[in-house]
Amino acid sequence: MDQALANKALANGAGGILRVDLGALKANYLKLCQLAAPTPVSAVVKADAYGLGVAAATNTLYAAGCRHFFVALTREAFDLRPHLPADAALYVLNGLTPGSEDRAAAAGLIPVLNCPEQLDAWAAVARQTGQTLPALLQVDTGMSRLGFMPEDLKALAHAPERLQGVRIDYLMSHLACADEPANPANGQQLEAFERASRLFPETPLCFANSGGLFLGAEYHADLCRPGIALYGAAPHLDRPNPMQSVVALDLAVIQTRSVPAGTRIGYGGTVVTDAPKRLATLSAGYADGLPRRLSDQGAVYFRGVRLPFIGRVSMDSIIIDIDALPEGALKAGDFVELIGPNQSLDAVAEAAGTIAYEILTQLGPRYHRHLIAAEG
Repeated sequence: MDQALANKALANGAGGILRVDLGALKANYLKLCQLAAPTPVSAVVKADAYGLGVAAATNTLYAAGCRHFFVALTREAFDLRPHLPADAALYVLNGLTPGSEDRAAAAGLIPVLNCPEQLDAWAAVARQTGQTLPALLQVDTGMSRLGFMPEDLKALAHAPERLQGVRIDYLMSHLACADEPANPANGQQLEAFERASRLFPETPLCFANSGGLFLGAEYHADLCRPGIALYGAAPHLDRPNPMQSVVALDLAVIQTRSVPAGTRIGYGGTVVTDAPKRLATLSAGYADGLPRRLSDQGAVYFRGVRLPFIGRVSMDSIIIDIDALPEGALKAGDFVELIGPNQSLDAVAEAAGTIAYEILTQLGPRYHRHLIAAEG
């Protein structure tokens, strides 16, 4: 731990230090570009770039050559559009909220049209303004979440007048099981997408998400759409992670104590010590995005030594067992590693019974955030 950084975080009253390595983000993007070549690679930056800060992330990715960006919500797109260069395309995965279409057209947003109603609303704006408005057209190939149903897509293909004023830049779909390479659903969705694409033979295709990028070139289509892999999580949990870590998280120690046998620990007194024990309390909890499910499951590291959580995770604090350390080795004001060289983001998610996406996007605003700039 950089002592100057630790001192700054403590002086600012933060309970932890969240480091975001923008150089690793850039390296991950370039690695995915190399894997997908010659197919271009976009970046999914929804949910504040998965909780890591969308302004810094998009600036870094744009400088690395990315020109296609995806967010989920219309509001996210409105907020981000003024900060993106004019030649960067900004797509809205959920489509536009009803009533926002005029403003979206003026802002240069590109909606993903997920149903006939969204298409009709976008086409109406195009006709009213006399513009040709770009869009992506999503088809549901087996996830049952968003996208035209196959029968609706066929009806649209036979009624091209409904697309008057709308330019479809990509036909897209989303893989539901791409993180499981052996899952037969991947091949089934690929076949369904190929059938759908034959209805619009001149339209480019956008298909592969993070996991899909690693399934093979047949999934890459004309534009890849990674998200979580950019931020350092494993695209496939049953294989070694090829991505660089983007996030590190260290938590501050508030105090240490020694307790006798028979001491109840934490809310509910769910743990009772069977011998004397040394404890430390950390200044972060579920209000900071550390799931309560980490109670008695999670751990931190100090100088390479694993220190398990003991008792329930509280809103603002966590108790850890420090018996494995020499007495006096850990003190108030020290920082312990939750995510870092000893414990990956995916490992923390596994301990919490969840996925890396949830851990990343829940990391709260109370940490001291330290951005490590990308070189070049």
